[in-house]
Amino acid sequence: MTEPIREPVILYEDKHLLLVSKPQGMPSQPDPSGQVSLLQYLSDTYPQVGLVHRLDTPTGGVMVYAKSTAMTGKLAALFGDHERYEKIYLAVLSAPPAEPQGVLEDYLYHDKRQNKAFVVAPASDGSVRKGAKAAKLTYEVLATLPDGLTLVKVTLHTGRTHQIRVQFASRGCPVAGDGKYGSRVKCRFITLWAHRLTFTHPVTGETVSAESTPPADTEPWGRFTTEYL
Repeated sequence: MTEPIREPVILYEDKHLLLVSKPQGMPSQPDPSGQVSLLQYLSDTYPQVGLVHRLDTPTGGVMVYAKSTAMTGKLAALFGDHERYEKIYLAVLSAPPAEPQGVLEDYLYHDKRQNKAFVVAPASDGSVRKGAKAAKLTYEVLATLPDGLTLVKVTLHTGRTHQIRVQFASRGCPVAGDGKYGSRVKCRFITLWAHRLTFTHPVTGETVSAESTPPADTEPWGRFTTEYL
């Protein structure tokens, strides 16, 4: 029997915005699957709720939604500049990366027909394929299990489609459960989680931060100790 999708959790709320923990398997916004999206779920309580950014359907964790049209515009502008916020993810990789910590920098090209991203190398003259965009992240290994499954903390410095998934997969350590990018580890969902989101409130000027952890009663998250989850 398939485990049902969990309920979203409100992590922070004021009169302008919401920080919500999105369950894995729930779309951020309406899509062709016909599943109830987090945007639709929130609109029952917040009629003017606005989408600011997205997480892939199989990815869980912290998202921000606006509570008015005016705030949607302000937050969209804020989240359009990666220097103005910090987004940290947790991921379980199918194998450990070459180094316990590091910076990954690539050019990524997103093929919309396949909905798949690829690392592309610059030409000898330094030019890159049309449509390819620079991608950068930093990571730190938190724990590695005897079978090679590795928990990492990832800080995104850019926000490219499937960025974490393709950058690690291109180095031989795809996210566990991510068959699209070569993982042979079987999981219900890919093990990628938006762990912490921090930004300056566009109205009050105060720092807003919320944190969400993956469900420790699901695999392979549950294989890592409570020290990390």
